Amino acid sequence: MNTGIFVGSFDPFTIGHDSIVRRALPLFDRLVIGVVGDNVQKPYMRPAEERMQAIRRLYADVPAIEVKPYYGLAIDFARHEQARFIVKGVRSSKDFEYEREQADINRQLTNGEVETILLYAEPQLSSISSSMVRELQHFGQDITPFLPSHPQPHA
Repeated sequence: MNTGIFVGSFDPFTIGHDSIVRRALPLFDRLVIGVVGDNVQKPYMRPAEERMQAIRRLYADVPAIEVKPYYGLAIDFARHEQARFIVKGVRSSKDFEYEREQADINRQLTNGEVETILLYAEPQLSSISSSMVRELQHFGQDITPFLPSHPQPHA
């Protein structure tokens, strides 16, 4: 079975994340969305179970998608899930450089057993980030345009 993982804090899971999931799904038999577990370094994060339930509801009709918590390194989570691929979204050159460095280290640590696949953000979504959405929410703005509102068709 060809398995990929897509990991992040997903606080909240945005339409940008949904775009990456929808575009990555045809590449795999199984896509595991790994939600960073509760993190004492980021006490402001909503509990992992709450974040996972929101994502599970979104993809309830997609049997190829699983949502699980993860702790530690993404490559350890990939190994645990028997995934050979880590899917990452890239919005900018800054994201690209960060993800390129992570991919290089991950490749070294796994002797090439885990590969990173970068999917570029759709242009209209390139400015959307969870931190931006949290900031808008903090200042009382309506964030629903930035959140997936219902299950979307999958390729």
